[in-house]
Amino acid sequence: MEKSAGGLPSNNIGGSTMSAPLFLGIDIGTQGARVVMIDVQGNVAATAGETFALSEQSREEQSPQEWWSISLNLIKAVVTRAKADVDLTSLRAISVTSTSGTVIPLDVNQQPLHNAIMYSDKRSEAQGSLCRKLAMEYAPDGYTGFNSSSGLSKMVWFVERFPGKAILIHRWVHAADFIIGKLSGRWGITDYTNVLKSGYDLRNLCWPGYLFQKLPLVRAWFPEVVAPGTVIGYIDPSLAHELGLTQEITVVAGMTDGCASQIASGAVHPGEWNTTIGTTLVIKGVTREEIKDPQDRIYSHRHPEGFWMPGGAGNIGADWVTSKFGEDLSNLTKEALQLIPTGHFAYPLQQQGERFPFVAPHARGFAPTGLSKAALFAANMEGVAYVERLAFETIQGLTGEKINRVFTAGGASNNDTWLKIRSNILNQPLIKMRHVTGAAGAAILAASKTHFPSIFEAVKAMTQVETQVQPEPKLAAVYERYYQTFVEILQEKGFTKAMSIN
Repeated sequence: MEKSAGGLPSNNIGGSTMSAPLFLGIDIGTQGARVVMIDVQGNVAATAGETFALSEQSREEQSPQEWWSISLNLIKAVVTRAKADVDLTSLRAISVTSTSGTVIPLDVNQQPLHNAIMYSDKRSEAQGSLCRKLAMEYAPDGYTGFNSSSGLSKMVWFVERFPGKAILIHRWVHAADFIIGKLSGRWGITDYTNVLKSGYDLRNLCWPGYLFQKLPLVRAWFPEVVAPGTVIGYIDPSLAHELGLTQEITVVAGMTDGCASQIASGAVHPGEWNTTIGTTLVIKGVTREEIKDPQDRIYSHRHPEGFWMPGGAGNIGADWVTSKFGEDLSNLTKEALQLIPTGHFAYPLQQQGERFPFVAPHARGFAPTGLSKAALFAANMEGVAYVERLAFETIQGLTGEKINRVFTAGGASNNDTWLKIRSNILNQPLIKMRHVTGAAGAAILAASKTHFPSIFEAVKAMTQVETQVQPEPKLAAVYERYYQTFVEILQEKGFTKAMSIN
């Protein structure tokens, strides 16, 4: 076995160089599943995915048994694709990521009593209001932002809606926990990130008493909570045999999909943040202290190393791109590059209401009239970037902690003109990693405490910079003036209150 450039052992078979050991990440999303095997330097050995048919019913409930069947098939596909190029005995660990707020009731045999109740299921709205009220009264220093998307609300809804099944509940699990249980045969353990919306007190690391004293819930239903990346056990021997893998593979505690994508983005140290612009604008970072936001725009997960991972999601994003400009994006992007900075002010919100970085239920999108298509495209990109900067200024106002580095992901990060606009409006370098997916984040997490001493070393070794964009002083200076004007427009429209963050 030869040495790689970093001095690590590697396999060089069939012209492909991979550095041992290897790690497997599994991502179960609302619309599909993905499995990826990566090496210790972040190179992809193999990947496989499957898309789920999305319907109104699947937004409410999905079958966890189907998730497992699909996951197993995808793992088999990845193993088959990888084994020609890598030594599968060097596969060290597996972890899983999935949607936050999705929960499943299990019986004493670890069988689902009901389908997984999805985070996007709105049937528990009344229970969400109750959970929020109780949290504000009995645990105001903990997470209080419960609503219909919270796991806790869904548990209460299920117990009230299905009392006959409720008496058979042995435990509640989150989506990632179910797959981890099937992989390892170990049940009743979850991680810091999945429990936030199930009511766990992340500051005092306990399940607060009001959950069982004021709600129709039983303490025995709730799992032990460990840091993401903690080793839970080994792969089930019969499963290892079925897959043709060694029984020495460890299974580690997972995390929510948003947190896993943040790990893959590279933003893991205090002061580092990631912006994902997909359908919506999502900003996540790392702080030394928990953010307490009076307006509940931001909530904080617990970092695997004990710091905090705050984040917020707006309704603004890039959903307007394909619906309004999708037919000729390449040429529009080139034309827009010649038009920036435009000096026009647009806010391409596609629905009524905003939730981050400002709360404005009456907010509506706006744009100048009479612009060419390219100019409007450029102004829209600038508008989203102005909102991104406002988000970072809001965060800094709440934390007092400096933002040191900004990483980026999502569809918008594939547009070079948009990257340039954002870097100059933020007046910060923007860093884009090569493999920013939940599955890749899960694989890095799997390595964080099995091969590396912490998530910091795992991310340093296993993420690869694809693009880095630097601000240009003259352009950044112009955008500084335009940004101030944009903020004034938001204030005039009543969307914000003179930059108040409280």
